[in-house]
Amino acid sequence: VQLQASGGGLVQTGGSLRLSCSTSGFTLDYLTLGWFRQAPGKEREGVSSIRKTTGATYYVDSVKGRFTMSRDNAKTTVYLQMNNLKPEDTGVYYCAVSNRALLPIEDDYDYWGQGTLVTVSS
Repeated sequence: VQLQASGGGLVQTGGSLRLSCSTSGFTLDYLTLGWFRQAPGKEREGVSSIRKTTGATYYVDSVKGRFTMSRDNAKTTVYLQMNNLKPEDTGVYYCAVSNRALLPIEDDYDYWGQGTLVTVSS
């Protein structure tokens, strides 16, 4: 049971990054894949989610219009395109899957990948 998040790095304010979450090593079915982030000294928060069957997406207000989730045709890799990045987007980003969640609410997610660090410099 394995999720792999990647793509983090250091970027200047206004820059872009694309995170990837590979589910190819994840053998269980799931309903929703979510992206979460944890800023230094803060609790982890939900960022966005995508329904596996329909592709329907959800974004928290702070990233709407800047972040976009997508996936490959095989639905084994989910992407989080992050544009117009701000210093407050800095944090460790995690992908996770759930069999019951419709939104990126942490307690509803059961399987987590390792995080990937995003640092946005001002």
